Amino acid sequence: MSVATAAGFRDIGATSMRYIPAIYSGKLLIKFYDATVLAAISNTDYEGEIKQQGDTVYIRSTPNITIRTYYKGQTLTHEQPTSTPVTLTIDKARYWAFVTNSVDDKQTDIKSYVDKWTSDAAEQLKINIDTAVLGDIYADVHASNTGTTAGVKTASFDIGAMSGGNGIGLTKANILEYLVDCGTVLDEQSAPESGRFFILPPWACGLIKKSDLKDASLAGDGTSIMRNGRLGMIDRFEIFSSNLLATASDGTRTCTYMYFGTKAALTFASQLTENKAGDNPWGFGTLYKGLQVFGYKVVKSEALGTLIAYKG
Repeated sequence: MSVATAAGFRDIGATSMRYIPAIYSGKLLIKFYDATVLAAISNTDYEGEIKQQGDTVYIRSTPNITIRTYYKGQTLTHEQPTSTPVTLTIDKARYWAFVTNSVDDKQTDIKSYVDKWTSDAAEQLKINIDTAVLGDIYADVHASNTGTTAGVKTASFDIGAMSGGNGIGLTKANILEYLVDCGTVLDEQSAPESGRFFILPPWACGLIKKSDLKDASLAGDGTSIMRNGRLGMIDRFEIFSSNLLATASDGTRTCTYMYFGTKAALTFASQLTENKAGDNPWGFGTLYKGLQVFGYKVVKSEALGTLIAYKG
């Protein structure tokens, strides 16, 4: 639209003359994507076993052997150890597809638009799968790694529950204490200290930056997180920020499932990732499509927990 004109003055940019052309940029508007974290918090230990065949993996486990007190001359008790396998099913799939037209391909001034569209589809696919996983695995968290009586040894940690108004109100004054409590919950499960992660929504990461850790001397770093913007490691947890965490009502307010644990907890397997381009049999142009077939499973629930909280 051209500059407004006074009444009775000729407008050469009007639709009747079109002396002032509209210009279309040769660059596409930049697009922002939600950060994905699945690759950083899961293992793919069993992916190789389903790449070529089958849709189910039975993951066998080591049984627990009972340790008994021995007395001289006693008759020994011989047990027959058993264990139950965990089933990983490859039963989920996502796809994208679009068509282009040969005339459009010839006449457009953005010759690389197909590359940009397929790149966008790949990003959206990752976001969709991340959202599906993060919105599902909270149901498989170990009972002692969540709730108002968390801790398999002491049952003494309140890290929030999605019922009875029991979500935790996180503030800059208490968020570090809750992160430490979650670390202790994993300690009581004898979870390894290496490879631990914590996924927080951006607002919770902001609370950390405003907490006592903003002081470099308290954080034990040469530069405070207020200076470098990096959260890094806190109480053995590598901190990740995600907008894809599941939310629900605790009966009073909306709370977020904030996951903590180790990569041993969750396994992910992609059996098929396929991207194709081919002639459109119903017209002039090209068909583009992509498919991913995958499955995931919490295989070690002791190594996964949730802090259920809202911004206090």
